[in-house]
Amino acid sequence: MKKKGLIGAVFFLGAFLLLAAGAPVYSASEAFKDNIYNTGHLKSRDSVLKVKVGQRAPDFTLRAVAGGPVSLGQFRGKKNVVLSFVPAAWTPVCSDQWPGYNIVKDLFDEHDAVLLGITADNIPTLFSWTNQMGTPWFPVLSDFWPHGKTAARYGVLRSDGTTERALFVIDKLGVIRYIDVHDINQRPSLEVLMGELEKLP
Repeated sequence: MKKKGLIGAVFFLGAFLLLAAGAPVYSASEAFKDNIYNTGHLKSRDSVLKVKVGQRAPDFTLRAVAGGPVSLGQFRGKKNVVLSFVPAAWTPVCSDQWPGYNIVKDLFDEHDAVLLGITADNIPTLFSWTNQMGTPWFPVLSDFWPHGKTAARYGVLRSDGTTERALFVIDKLGVIRYIDVHDINQRPSLEVLMGELEKLP
């Protein structure tokens, strides 16, 4: 095994053990738990997927919390991309999922990948939420208006106007290589996601 791969494996193992153990570093919502809205148990899935593995990912341009527009197309030929759609700000699982990606940035770097976080919330809501959770290293994008347009193009817009908890791995050519429309009540496996990135050229 190459030195880089060995370092990545050791780092991943450590991060995975932290996440699996439910370490406080992952449960950032504990720091502001009184502000988290309890959604209760939701229907696990409430949409019809409109894309599939092997096809070109629909392009989009969305406004970032940090300012300015971010387009999927700007990464074509440069970076692998992971799209992380989450249902809503200030909700329990979402408030744990994205902070978890903060502690494994090196793994995304190792796979030459960027993460784009997307919700149908507006910019002020996302600004407040992400500041509370600890500013993410990745762009957080608002699909607020036209409401859920990007989520709808991918087929992950739910009937209540929120999005599914969904992951799309897109290679440097802009082709979708992996899709996980997850049970909205559960956090997707970081180990599985990293395994999918490992498969990319």
